[in-house]
Amino acid sequence: MLRLFCSRLPQKLKHRPSKTGNANFFSTSSIKSISGLSNYKDPQSLTVSFLQDSCGFSLESAVSYSKKLNIENVKNPNSILDLLRNHGLTQTHISNLIRIRPLLLSADLDNTLMPNMEVFESLGFSGSSLAKMLSKHPAVLESDAHAAVEFFRAHGLSDKQITTLTMKRPSLYLYNADKIFKPKLEFFKSLGFSDFEIAKLLSSEPYILTRSLENHIIPCVQMLRRVLGIDENVLKATASYQIFESNKIHMLHPNIDTLKSHGVPLSLVLKVFLTRPGSLLICSNRFSEIVSEVMKLGFDPNCRQFVLAIRSMAQNTKKLWEQKVEAFRSFGLSEDEIYAAFKRQPMCMSCSEKKIKKMMGFFVNKLKMKPSMISKSPNLLLLSLEKRVIPRCSVMQVLMLKGLMKDDIGIVYMVTMAEKKFMVRFVSKYQNEVPVVVRAHQGKIEFQGLPIAMKMMMLPYRREKGRSAFYQKLLSFHANAHFYVDRYGDEHKLAGFSDFAGL
Repeated sequence: MLRLFCSRLPQKLKHRPSKTGNANFFSTSSIKSISGLSNYKDPQSLTVSFLQDSCGFSLESAVSYSKKLNIENVKNPNSILDLLRNHGLTQTHISNLIRIRPLLLSADLDNTLMPNMEVFESLGFSGSSLAKMLSKHPAVLESDAHAAVEFFRAHGLSDKQITTLTMKRPSLYLYNADKIFKPKLEFFKSLGFSDFEIAKLLSSEPYILTRSLENHIIPCVQMLRRVLGIDENVLKATASYQIFESNKIHMLHPNIDTLKSHGVPLSLVLKVFLTRPGSLLICSNRFSEIVSEVMKLGFDPNCRQFVLAIRSMAQNTKKLWEQKVEAFRSFGLSEDEIYAAFKRQPMCMSCSEKKIKKMMGFFVNKLKMKPSMISKSPNLLLLSLEKRVIPRCSVMQVLMLKGLMKDDIGIVYMVTMAEKKFMVRFVSKYQNEVPVVVRAHQGKIEFQGLPIAMKMMMLPYRREKGRSAFYQKLLSFHANAHFYVDRYGDEHKLAGFSDFAGL
């Protein structure tokens, strides 16, 4: 009877009229207030509100992350956020960091986080660089960073090398260096590596320290000893470091046997290791196909081109190879011309499809070169368009407009010439007479095309005394030609050469 009365009591209260005339005894705001008070007493509510207010989390995310974190007092978390801000991290950086490792907000500020931040600051980490490093493995903030850095310094690494190592593989700070790293360093010393070489190895390929000594590093070296013989060759091969990266070391022996069976000398086999060891660590059947194809194309096993051809083919799947061939075809090259280019420079097929199209497009459309000329000079495809080809073409553009360059110079020769030689003959020589040539070489002048067609053969530059024939044509074409050339050349307004397009 009592239970029945109690169960009905709220309903009766709910519908009892107020003396003030209101329909309900509690207002909506009062209900929300009581609800908020109830949530505040919940141990997780403080965590949720902190993640929302201080870390920029949405309510849904804050509730989800509160299951991994319990904040009972905001003093320590607030101090941690202040520490991160003081080292240049933005709100976005901090929010992302907490999402990866929410327990960071409950870490020991005085004994762990602050000392570690000082260590990373001494290595040059702050702001975006610090954020980038921490995003890879934020737990490094809770490691013994000082001990790790001192270990690397004791083994010959400079602070610059330690910084590089830290950015590449921050998780190394979480290992017991003496137990995990030291035996590996001692093993490399036993192979003949100097302290300098070990330091270079660690800064270049720090992942090696995470490889098992017994299950990976030692078996790799043993395999190299079997196939390469003397320790001197083993040392040269291991110096490439990449050999330790792959788990396909078992493919090495049969692939080297394949090379030897085709008459490839050991010296060239070693060169494969030094340039692209991964090309020997592919499926044996695929490797045999590549070697057979290279032989059919007429490469000499005793020449370096043979090794480069294998390396280039090994970098491409069959599908990717066909896509690159099609890219060349789209500019009018026949299959014979494409493979002739590959024989002259095998690494032209190591260029991406995008670069092939970009380079061919520039040479054919901007410089008006015949595609067949490029197939005869495939080294052009290995150059940097932005850093070398366009700046040099801009220099030629300036000098031609000033009448200082002949039109019988070979364009291939110009863009493939050694940098020092190019500087002496075409930049330093004219920088006082035509200061704009320096800006052209720096890539600060837009290249719009050469004012006259240049020879496409690889001819050395021979300048005759006096004005060039092009400059004489300008003088005979327009009485103000001298004004246009000098003024536009000097004032960086090189589009003016279009006035003389009829020459």
